[in-house]
Amino acid sequence: MGWGRVGQHRKSGSRGGFGAVGFHKHKWMWLLKYAPNWYGKHGFISPRQLRREIKAINVGELNELASQLLSQNRAVREGDLIVINTVEMGYDKVLGEGRVTLPLKVIVKSISEKAKKKIEEQGGIVVLAGDSGEQ
Repeated sequence: MGWGRVGQHRKSGSRGGFGAVGFHKHKWMWLLKYAPNWYGKHGFISPRQLRREIKAINVGELNELASQLLSQNRAVREGDLIVINTVEMGYDKVLGEGRVTLPLKVIVKSISEKAKKKIEEQGGIVVLAGDSGEQ
């Protein structure tokens, strides 16, 4: 009860080829049973170096931090305005969540429309980091 006559299951002819040979031909059933996802595309993974996370802060948090930053000399006064440089603090964007109660001059890379409106309603100024003048 074996493989019959001499050498019927011995040499390389019974192997069916090296590696992935025959997956579209004589090994197709094996492929369907044991490796059904062998062919085709299976999703996309974005390279990490292309993804850039934006570090953001809300105007409500800036308003709360203003007096703290003054005492730590990380913010200065220009007349009645408190100058806060969010670029030096490591923030990319200022968002509009929260309330502004102090007149602030905020130096930013980018800012949302809502945040800009809230700062200017309290008599503040928004300066984009690339610009030399006021915004």
